Parts: sequence; structure tokens; C-alpha cells
Amino acid sequence: MASETVDGLKVAILVTDGFEQVEMAEPRKALDEAGAETQLVSPKDGQVKAWKFTEWGDTFPVDMPLDNARPEDFDALLLPGGVINPDKLRTLAVAFAKAFFDAGKPVAAICHGPWVLIDAGVARGRTLTSWPAIKTDVRNAGANWVDKEVVVDNGLVSSRKPDDIPAFNEKMIEEFCEGRHAAKPAGAALET
Repeated sequence: MASETVDGLKVAILVTDGFEQVEMAEPRKALDEAGAETQLVSPKDGQVKAWKFTEWGDTFPVDMPLDNARPEDFDALLLPGGVINPDKLRTLAVAFAKAFFDAGKPVAAICHGPWVLIDAGVARGRTLTSWPAIKTDVRNAGANWVDKEVVVDNGLVSSRKPDDIPAFNEKMIEEFCEGRHAAKPAGAALET
């Protein structure tokens, strides 16, 4: 793990029922241990239920309902994957996610998490990775999809799957420590 700390950094973790438990819990633990203040933000009140690989997992308390969450109150955004979670969020929370990009704030997305980025209109012109099953979605959104354990593109950190979490956590903390990046307009040229 990187030696950087993110003391006092406020990180929104955007989830609803069906997020992959390890893709939320392990990055959250890494952020908390590095000194960040993490909050589960959800369009659902009360609790959210995780998915644990092939069955339902644990429940977690929602720290802040999405209706009360203001992107300007957070320094960074984490988008865990799972199939159910980002599929629901891409219709419920795209404006929240897009606001982080508009402000140049760092964002980390893993597995199916980039679905939210696609619907927020911020994937075009970026290089990222994801769960392989959605690479066509990523490419159709105008992004350059690559098959690597972790990819960093101007404050956006992405990884493919739970096995990538150690590398994902390291780069996520590094980018979150750097803070705001110059906003990259949607539709920018693909990196080669």
C-alpha cells in the first residue's frame, strides 16, 4: 500500500442494493485506514444489501441518503461494482457522479462501476478498464478500454475485478491524495 494519507478527505461511496461487497468494503477499509472520512451515499434510505460473489451478502447502514448528498461536500467518489448496483445507479444517480467530473474531483470505479460513468456522459475520450463483459459498453461510450488491473486517467482510477483490489486501492489513494485534476471535457480525443 502506498504511504500516502488522505487525512480528513471526504469520500462518497455511491451504492444501492446489489453492490459487490468486497469492492466496497476493502477500498473503504483502505481509505479509512489512510485517514479519509467515508460515507455510504445511496438513493435508498436505511440500509443497503451487498452481493457476495454468488449470493446476497451483508447489510450496511446508509450514512447519507442521495437526496441529501451534495457533491460539493465531498472530495472524491468511489463507485463499487457488482451487476445490480451500477445498473440501478445509472438511472438514479448519474447527476451526482457527473458533478465530481465537472469539478475535476478524483473518482475510482471498479468492475461494473463504469456503467454509471457511461450514463453520466463522462467516459468519452478516457482510457479505463472494467469487468470484461462491459468492455463493449465502454467502447461504445467513446472510451478506450484496456485489460489491465488498474488504469489511471486524469483522476479517474478503474479496475476490472476483486483480484485487482490491492492495486486499485493503492492508485485510488494516490489519486485521491492529489485532489482535483484539470477537468477533461467529455469527447476529448482518446489517448494513444
